[in-house]
Amino acid sequence: MSTTQESPAKAVEKSAGSRFTGWAANYIDERTSISGAVKEFGRKIFPDHWSFMLGEVALYSFVVILLSGTFLTFFFQASMVPVIYEGSYVPLKGIEMSAAMASTMDISFDIRGGLLMRQVHHWAALLFVAAIGLHMLRVFFTGAFRKPREINWIIGFVLFILAMAEGFTGYSLPDDLLSGNGLRIIDGMVKGVPIIGTWISYLLFGGEFPGFDIVGRLYVLHILLLPAILVAALGVHLVLMVVNKHTQFAGPGRTNENVVGVPIMPVFAAKAGGFFFIIFGVIVLIASFFQINPIWAYGPYDPSPVSAGTQPDWYIGFADGALRLVPSGWEIELGVYTLTLSILIPLLVLPLFLALVAFYPFLEAWITGDKREHHIADRPRNAPTRTAIGACSGQQPVPTSSRHTSSSPSRVSSSRARCCCSSRPLSPTSWPSVFAWRCRRRTARSRCTATSPVASFDYRVANTSRCTSSSTSMSAGSS
Repeated sequence: MSTTQESPAKAVEKSAGSRFTGWAANYIDERTSISGAVKEFGRKIFPDHWSFMLGEVALYSFVVILLSGTFLTFFFQASMVPVIYEGSYVPLKGIEMSAAMASTMDISFDIRGGLLMRQVHHWAALLFVAAIGLHMLRVFFTGAFRKPREINWIIGFVLFILAMAEGFTGYSLPDDLLSGNGLRIIDGMVKGVPIIGTWISYLLFGGEFPGFDIVGRLYVLHILLLPAILVAALGVHLVLMVVNKHTQFAGPGRTNENVVGVPIMPVFAAKAGGFFFIIFGVIVLIASFFQINPIWAYGPYDPSPVSAGTQPDWYIGFADGALRLVPSGWEIELGVYTLTLSILIPLLVLPLFLALVAFYPFLEAWITGDKREHHIADRPRNAPTRTAIGACSGQQPVPTSSRHTSSSPSRVSSSRARCCCSSRPLSPTSWPSVFAWRCRRRTARSRCTATSPVASFDYRVANTSRCTSSSTSMSAGSS
């Protein structure tokens, strides 16, 4: 009786797909030497935490926007030429409207799957802006914007502004009653700018509002210029995230010099791929059951039925609310010019607020004197001042009628608060306010003034605290 055994050296025959994949990989690598970069990138470690998925939600919803938007561009006509609607929606049949409005109606009622794609596109856009906003809040409250990630914070802020611009330009394309009213508000704000406002409005709309050019110009911005800038900024954002490492929360084995998590290949990539299809499915599910922007209910743009209830999508609500909050009738006449303060004040305050958001990392580093690199994320409860600023509640000054100083160390010292002339920087958990505790060296001594005293944890600081150059800790009286 004899037995026959196969030689272990006999290679297992590969499938045609495996042979093609290997050939293609070798072909590309021999000409680009890309295998080294792929190997290095595949070994990149990413930490695991549920809040880190907010950025992924924004990325995947943007992919859904690109896919659904590509479908819509095949059928939309970016023209304001008047036409007579002859589509399937009977209540508007025979009504004059722009070609943009008519093509959007055709997409909704006559193109197979058109209404679903419209709603997927709109819901994905809302999710995109919401995810970016929540992602920025996570980065802010955990201090993940600190060195060396200040530039990436600014890029993320630019992405947020671009996302809102994309949303507004797309929201205005159908030329329905609601979008027309939004454009009319923009026209009024532009015309409220002294001297040059009217000329800018004529340049933007191609003449007197509404003109015949604005939809075509917004279409170019919406599908070409803004997406190109968005994709470029998103690429730089992701590259900087890889270069600077991803932040992680404190835990066993986690330090400022390492990252504890899973490699991109194959674990993180597999999880990310599955998460993308979950996001895609949820967006399609929402678009299937929840109607949004029913332009057929509004009808084509007509200035006569404008109501006070007209409002844009939620992410533009802060700008719309700023206009509504300012009392009407605030005007100043200077010669032949009228300054409409009810428009100019929001136009000045909103850019100032956005600038503060964009440059907050540099502002905090300047106030605290913190020049160190930070790769461990803060718990919001451990940074109460930053958390209070982020929550827009602030901390109120302590009213005091008496001025007194103390030569004994106060509880400020135990919280690591220091003058800028001290060798130790202020901690973001204890620096009192945005403009407090700045030292100015004068003649033979240094003097610190607390211009905006606030409460931090259980202590309060009087606004007359002073320190001398020989003292490295601040002395303050109890208020």
